[in-house]
Amino acid sequence: MEYVLRTVEERGVRLVRLWFTDVLGQLKSFAISPAELESAFEEGMQFDGSAIDGFSRIQESDVLARPDASTFEILPWDDRHEASARMFCDLTTLDGTPFAGDPRQVLRRNLHAARDLGYSFFVAPEIEFFYFASGDPNQVPQPLDTGSYFDLTTADVASDLRRRTIHHLEAMGIPVEYSFHEDSPSQHEIDLRYTDALSMADNVMTLRLVVRETALEQGVHATFMPKPLAGVQGSGMHTHLSLFQGDANAFHDPDQPYLLSATGQAFVAGLLRHAAELTAVTNQLVNSYKRLIVGTEAPSQITWARHHRAALVRVPVSKAGKEDAVRIEYRSPDPACNPYLVYSVLLAAGLKGIAEGYELPGEATTLFDLSPTERAAAGVTDLPQSLAEALDAMEGSQLVREALGDHIFEWFLRNKRREWADYKSQVTPFELTRYLPTW
Repeated sequence: MEYVLRTVEERGVRLVRLWFTDVLGQLKSFAISPAELESAFEEGMQFDGSAIDGFSRIQESDVLARPDASTFEILPWDDRHEASARMFCDLTTLDGTPFAGDPRQVLRRNLHAARDLGYSFFVAPEIEFFYFASGDPNQVPQPLDTGSYFDLTTADVASDLRRRTIHHLEAMGIPVEYSFHEDSPSQHEIDLRYTDALSMADNVMTLRLVVRETALEQGVHATFMPKPLAGVQGSGMHTHLSLFQGDANAFHDPDQPYLLSATGQAFVAGLLRHAAELTAVTNQLVNSYKRLIVGTEAPSQITWARHHRAALVRVPVSKAGKEDAVRIEYRSPDPACNPYLVYSVLLAAGLKGIAEGYELPGEATTLFDLSPTERAAAGVTDLPQSLAEALDAMEGSQLVREALGDHIFEWFLRNKRREWADYKSQVTPFELTRYLPTW
């Protein structure tokens, strides 16, 4: 707190923006003056939570935003006008107890449960997104380039956008490990260096804003919509997971197959067994399921593998000399998710596998090319094929209910059922093109 107060004074910060996230993962904010900052740290800032989706009911509306001083950063794009900064907040009730509708508090609770078992949870996401000339939903999205995987063109406007974005991220203390052009036209990827799950969820929320702000500066629209274009790959957020006991990687055992410890095998088994229940959280939009289809690199089946990129869970082969860096990659999440909730349910499923001693099924090899009947005979099941299927699986999940808490669990289901009902009532261009001329 003292560092924040001193920095605000020394840097001439005029506004401090307090950030928090609603249940769907939309970033919310209000600004305070430096004169209010010390009071915000000591008492929290009160606001009406009933005005925000998924927060309080009218009869219990007021909540407190308590700034987390460790998240203080100067916003890099405001320096041309006046310096401003941001901090993420934890939300509490007026008596100081964690607010059940705050996704950040949900993740804190799950991380504390892991810590009670002796574990620390680290993640590293690979975040994909598209640049388009406009964000007008009444126009067909127009890509800025026709590039493909790892392409580099000196005249590529998007390459400069990505470079500027990375500079902004690193100015805010968010280290980038890789960035490159992805497979689809005007699709890009930024991979963040692994850190603890709470800091990473904050970083993902920040990255989404930085990407959009940087694009807007150049008159371009950036989108994290999972499948904005038909006929090409959609955008995923493959997430690498690590579990540590002290300084030791709990997933590493040099005497086990694939170097994956018994703990790691049980963690993967937990992810697989509960995958269908988690999918509404990892893939929360109607549009998300246009990406999770057979024939793409996105997973459509509940399998694990070391090499096959259509598997839901991968255990990547470690580099020579870094065999102890064993990790798990979960490939279904997309960048429109709420990262606080996603990391919560992934951790809960993996810990359930450890606690119950789940056995890891056999590695998938040729199963991806089998027919549905052959897959069923081999015991391989599909991920939910629509938001409706995913919500049905989630609704019966005690694991997801406990991970999210009753407040968010029930609100999320109600909200997403309404989204599915709205979608079903629409007549799409596909239907008009296919049926209107002939029926």
